[in-house]
Amino acid sequence: MRKLLNRRRRTAAALVAAVVSGSLLATVPASAAIGGPGIGDPYFPDDGNSGYDVSHYDVRIAYDPARTDRLDGDTTVTARALTGLDRFSMDLKGFTVASVSVDGTPAKAFSRSGAHKLVITPARPVVKGSTFTVRVTYAGKPDAEGWHTLKNGGAYVAGEPHSATSWYPANDHPSDKATFALTATVPDGWSVIGNGLPGPESVENGRKTFRWSEDSPMATYLSTVAIDKFTVHQGKTAAGTPVITAYSPDAVIDPDAEAEQTEILDFLTAKFGPYPFSSAGAIVVGATKEPTNGPLALETQSRPMYGSTLFDGSVVHENAHQWFGDSVSFKDWRDGCVAECFAQYAGQLWEEHKGADLDKGYYLSEVEANKNDPSFWSTKLYDPGRGKELDSALYFKGSMMLHALRRTVGDDAFFATLKAWTHDHAYSNASFRQFEALAAKVSGKDLKGFFGAWVDSTVIPPAKYLYPGSLGAPAS
Repeated sequence: MRKLLNRRRRTAAALVAAVVSGSLLATVPASAAIGGPGIGDPYFPDDGNSGYDVSHYDVRIAYDPARTDRLDGDTTVTARALTGLDRFSMDLKGFTVASVSVDGTPAKAFSRSGAHKLVITPARPVVKGSTFTVRVTYAGKPDAEGWHTLKNGGAYVAGEPHSATSWYPANDHPSDKATFALTATVPDGWSVIGNGLPGPESVENGRKTFRWSEDSPMATYLSTVAIDKFTVHQGKTAAGTPVITAYSPDAVIDPDAEAEQTEILDFLTAKFGPYPFSSAGAIVVGATKEPTNGPLALETQSRPMYGSTLFDGSVVHENAHQWFGDSVSFKDWRDGCVAECFAQYAGQLWEEHKGADLDKGYYLSEVEANKNDPSFWSTKLYDPGRGKELDSALYFKGSMMLHALRRTVGDDAFFATLKAWTHDHAYSNASFRQFEALAAKVSGKDLKGFFGAWVDSTVIPPAKYLYPGSLGAPAS
């Protein structure tokens, strides 16, 4: 997400108080099993719940663009209990919750807690190791952190670190990935685009229902829905992956840019390994009602979201995320480099593919421009600090770090490492520390000094790491 709409960050509430506050919960014995009040992320400690692991979301919504202040939702979450659960929480912002059931039985109680917790007491405790379902029906105005209304009344979802809880209840942390099904009903004449592949459509009483499914595990912030009167184009990559590209009425349709999107997907496949999902493409949305803080571009899984038009820089970046960030997701928000460092460097690889000299025209010029600017080097690439999980250093310093690594280990080892990474950790979560170990293993080199200087340091790397291999330091 090179430039991303609404990157709001919450200050984490106190862990225990946020979940056990309120008179209803005060009556539950302190020994009751509830899972963790958060999943354990040091940057967002109240996000998620460590007591269960979600395998599937079945999200059903109804929306009328003539009434933008209301979304009706009916979501069923399938999960496995990691501990016995007398009660547990899910993440959901806003809405009035009408009903909650667990395994088809109405919950004994449910209440709201803190900024985004829905706390559920099932009629019977959930047994450790068992698979269970939670169905939540709800309605109200979607939260603007993730839900964005278009000027014509349509809407779309995009946001990082958070957006899912703006439209459905979730275990809202990237470490708990799940498959996803969307059923969305809108007035006939409108259309809906989601993640993955489309299913059958149906029309009844002047309303049309669309179905989409993503069959590969997905982090919650990568899920999306877009509602508009879309123009939809379909194509295929060289490997046969369907490419579905949807345009809002006021978006720019550029056939050359759309053709280049497929070229970019083929290029990235050659560099990173097979495209990881069942479909690809883009959702290009128009103007929103509310002001935004920059052009929209977000790597929503299988079908990135863009504002107004396709542009090769954004298309490369967001589609590189399909491998780095979407298929291989980070373990927690300290690990943003797992996504952003690689997606940003993919842009440099594309420029090289088009004829650029990355050594002189990119890397050495960036060193020269920033060598006397301590602030450029002052953010660590792993664990940059709370509030810096998407810091610009991950993009710019991070991209330079990868080029320096490439010159340190050589092209063969570098690209073999990238392909091994996307293969070995496909559809799962991994930390940059694991990438460091893999790079050392594939190259056969001791890279502790290199990564210490580039990833963990807050000052410019020493000359031997700043000018490795063919990047030799310029004459003084």
